[in-house]
Amino acid sequence: MLTEKQYHLLMFINKVNKETGQCPSFDEMKEAVGLKSKSGIHALINALEERNFIRRLKHRARALEVIRLPKFKPQAILEEEKKREQALQNSVVQIPLYGKIAAGVPIEALADETETIPVPFEMVSLGQYYALKIEGDSMIEAGILDGDTAVIRKQNQADNGKIVVALIDNNEATLKILKKEGDTIRLIPCNKDYQARVFDADRVKIQGVLSGILRKY
Repeated sequence: MLTEKQYHLLMFINKVNKETGQCPSFDEMKEAVGLKSKSGIHALINALEERNFIRRLKHRARALEVIRLPKFKPQAILEEEKKREQALQNSVVQIPLYGKIAAGVPIEALADETETIPVPFEMVSLGQYYALKIEGDSMIEAGILDGDTAVIRKQNQADNGKIVVALIDNNEATLKILKKEGDTIRLIPCNKDYQARVFDADRVKIQGVLSGILRKY
């Protein structure tokens, strides 16, 4: 089993060899594993060579060849990665809560930047987001229920089949499946008791795409 520093050095040498075709310098190796002296690097190299992970190439200065890579990471590294993953999963960010959006009948979209809501980081890792409270039952067959909080990624374009926030005639918003049909846009509910609505394309503006749903039990 390799130590943390042995593992990091081996992986660094392998990475540089693959990317450049050359072995990294001792200074680069020191920086990569956080050592201050070349003697420490020599000790790590000797240990890797004794364990048949690398070999020195004769007649070439500071040339090292990676023979094999370990099948398992050192336990300390695994534990650190687990801690980072847990920290990421536990981390939250605040996004603005704009108010209620009807999932049945369109209502005016509110844009109140003063109220926010915490959401998991991985749900909003890229882009700008806001949240809306769902009111109505027209999207229940998509698993979107009255009282849920919809996390929306801001964008003004969306592909067919996406669940979008559609702004109709600049004052009414609804959450529906988008389907573009030539010069018209069909907004499709996910409830057999509701009918799709069709509008001229210039009457509908995409305000965002559904990223996720938050629900309290």
